[in-house]
Amino acid sequence: MSNVRIFEALNWASSFLKEHNREEFAGELLLRHYSGLSRTSMLMKMRDELDGEVWSEFQAVVKRHAAGEPIQYIIGSEEFYGRRFEVNEHVLIPRPETEELVYGTLQRLDKLFPERDSIELVDVGTGSGAISVTLKLEKPELKVTAVDLSKDAIEVARKNASKLGAEIEFLHGDLLQPLILQGKKVDAVISNPPYIPVADQEWMSDIVTEHEPHMALFAGEDGLDLYRRFMEELPLVLKEKALIGFEIGSGQGEAVRRLLENTFPDAKVEIVFDINGKDRMVFAELDS
Repeated sequence: MSNVRIFEALNWASSFLKEHNREEFAGELLLRHYSGLSRTSMLMKMRDELDGEVWSEFQAVVKRHAAGEPIQYIIGSEEFYGRRFEVNEHVLIPRPETEELVYGTLQRLDKLFPERDSIELVDVGTGSGAISVTLKLEKPELKVTAVDLSKDAIEVARKNASKLGAEIEFLHGDLLQPLILQGKKVDAVISNPPYIPVADQEWMSDIVTEHEPHMALFAGEDGLDLYRRFMEELPLVLKEKALIGFEIGSGQGEAVRRLLENTFPDAKVEIVFDINGKDRMVFAELDS
């Protein structure tokens, strides 16, 4: 044993993280992971001594997080839509607001294709596979393709799909290029692309800018570079009746809506606000 009790370890972590301007609760998450205890068990065993090996590991990972490494990369996973997804430095950590993109997509697919038992959907920039895997598991009749420019990201997504039992076709390539090359047409394109203006790096947390993949975060001076490229490629892959769903950065709603309306003048385009009241999604329904 280590002669260090659980409550002492947590107190140490809390003050160490506070000194380094990190969230204090991170200590509890890390200790639960490395000790294998649930929150309830931990609360009941506060006065128990920690295993010596766990105490050593715990100190090391608290220091890594204090230095800026995201907890999710240390633990190796993050929860999304009630499922656990493996993550590493090759993929963006799934965010809660992206769950709202998934939920909004499912609602609109039901409304747009009520009678269809086979809907072809592509998730562009799949990263960890959080969007594509969740959509497939929530709506098994979907035929899902996932695309990413990073081969490392595809490996992570493939692993998550396999572990969670989602049958998905993975394609390596840039935006919709793999589908264009195949001459493939789909019913829905969903994407959470990079949308952060490059200049925002200056004020963003180093946990994000120094650890998460930049190619998944930043998109030119105004953050809209990828949406502009989508406007050139979407008409080549969408069927006449189709759904487009984008996650966007706060404040980009009107600009992305205009891009979609200029490209698809007959589409029904709507900006959707997230749980925090920020414009976070734009959906376009094509039904000509």
